[in-house]
Amino acid sequence: MDKEILCRNCADELSYEKPDPLLVASRFKDEYIILLCALFAYGKASLIVKFLDSLDFSLLDENEEKIDKELDKFYYRFQNAQDVKTIFKTFRKMKQENSLEEIFFKAYKKENNVLEGLDFLIETIYKYSNNYTSQGFTFLVSNRLKRDVKGKIKELGNAPYKRWHMFFRWMVRDDNLDLGLWKGIDKKDLILPLDTHTFKVSQKLGLLTRKTYDLKSALLITQKLKDFDINDPIKYDFALYRIGQEKII
Repeated sequence: MDKEILCRNCADELSYEKPDPLLVASRFKDEYIILLCALFAYGKASLIVKFLDSLDFSLLDENEEKIDKELDKFYYRFQNAQDVKTIFKTFRKMKQENSLEEIFFKAYKKENNVLEGLDFLIETIYKYSNNYTSQGFTFLVSNRLKRDVKGKIKELGNAPYKRWHMFFRWMVRDDNLDLGLWKGIDKKDLILPLDTHTFKVSQKLGLLTRKTYDLKSALLITQKLKDFDINDPIKYDFALYRIGQEKII
């Protein structure tokens, strides 16, 4: 794995021949643009990059009328034009008042809990969207995390929130791959962005014996990776992903 990291965690891994949404996200320093790249990062990698390349991210700084006009025919898989316009208008309003890091950190800092920061970000997005709901928008943003009767976030019963944790990896880690634009969050608190590739490879490598694809499995693999690097366990994520994507094992 350490040898794989030397090969994988570098800018050479991001190209149109080896597409990844980070290829587009890495062109920007704007956290709202980068989050859009992460949230739309589902499906075939080449099609994700093609869609992201088609978006005019400068619309985040324009008025709502221009957003409606310019994005009127834009859609991506589960998101129709209204969903795409709504996420742009929502992020436009949020961007005028707060940074994503500030919103995240407000909840994260209480117990250095990434999941609390994640949940508060999702809550804030729905608030600024005027609680807009549709199947496509909910899929894009995700539901808030499930909690027990005491208000604690459940490990069981929650999805892995892969795209969100990938965004946090991009923003918190700082190397030749990740962007490191957020400075107040400790990378040791990050959670593996579990997708089908990292899930299957982790099972084959003995990092996970559990057979359920959910948040609990993401947390278990993250804990196991801390045996190799307690301060930066998620540095292994991209290597695990590429091993699975390229069907190396």
